[in-house]
Amino acid sequence: MNTQQPLNNILPEIRRKALKKMDKKPPIHLAASWSGDDLLYSGPGRTIFIILPTPGCAWALSGSGGCSMCSYIADSPLEEVSSEELVEIFNVQFERQTKREPISGPTAIKIFVSGSFLNKEEIPQEAQKEIFKIINEYNDIEEVVVESRPEFVTEEVLRECCSLLKDKIFEVSIGLESSSDYIKKYKINKGFTNEDFQKAIDIIKSLKSDYKITSKAYIFVKPILTSEKEAIEDAVASAKYAEEVGVDRISFCPATIHKDTLMEVLWRRGSYQPPWIWSILKIIKEVRSSVKIPVIMDTSGFGTRRGPSNCKKCNKKLKNMIIESNLNQTIPEEFECDCKNRWVADVEFSEVTRSTTNLTKNN
Repeated sequence: MNTQQPLNNILPEIRRKALKKMDKKPPIHLAASWSGDDLLYSGPGRTIFIILPTPGCAWALSGSGGCSMCSYIADSPLEEVSSEELVEIFNVQFERQTKREPISGPTAIKIFVSGSFLNKEEIPQEAQKEIFKIINEYNDIEEVVVESRPEFVTEEVLRECCSLLKDKIFEVSIGLESSSDYIKKYKINKGFTNEDFQKAIDIIKSLKSDYKITSKAYIFVKPILTSEKEAIEDAVASAKYAEEVGVDRISFCPATIHKDTLMEVLWRRGSYQPPWIWSILKIIKEVRSSVKIPVIMDTSGFGTRRGPSNCKKCNKKLKNMIIESNLNQTIPEEFECDCKNRWVADVEFSEVTRSTTNLTKNN
């Protein structure tokens, strides 16, 4: 694959095939929810996660093919969902979680959609209004967290959302993925630049005197066509960049293999592997030593065939250490395992192997 060519020469066909074989399901069957311990701005607490089915990510449906590692559009009905139905689905999922564990003490609620919560084509304003009205009934819910691409982050939309919430933190999470515009364009096909990201963060910052509004950057660990060493270096550099531009919180998303993506195609060909958990630990150590804002490391997929892993001896132990470190924002204690030497070799020699391969191809 020529890394100098934009991925939108490849991704549209992969996306077209994926959409063609999707089985359409009613929106209510695509919704999901769960809850768990989490780190809030006020300290350790509980977060309720709710996935709402929306028409689908505008970027993925635009003809660009979307991002090279993402298949969240597969959880979309690919059709308009009315405000009434979205609110009903939210209610069902919210009540499911509160019945399992009543809201008591510091709580956050994170609302995930197929694309951008701030895109009114996905979540109409009337649905936002009714959902926030439900949330406002609970004083212990301190944070409301949503996701959006930067093009939907406008002062008007943010003021509308913040004015609907009573004295709660409203956090807008944006998938920066990498501080390298080259990586965003040629390895992820993200469809926006650092300039676009910073404009969105500046708008959020400009409203802090009026509302309890914050921002979070999602940083992706190990895009395609990236060595283990490059993945570590880019993740650390991206965290430092996010803090410099004024982001309030960082969430790292180590790669997991989603179905019907370019990442899966390369993985099946043996041309890509998710990061080592050792790499994740190194990123945590370096970032927590240099960045002052809260940093969370997602552990989804750890120890699985399609996710970050080391070996069966240490996968679970290290995952639990990272989860604990998320809550107390400390650097996990030193840990040794026989597989660590293989990781060291991968980091040290992957660049050499890659350079030699490129030289052989060029000749």
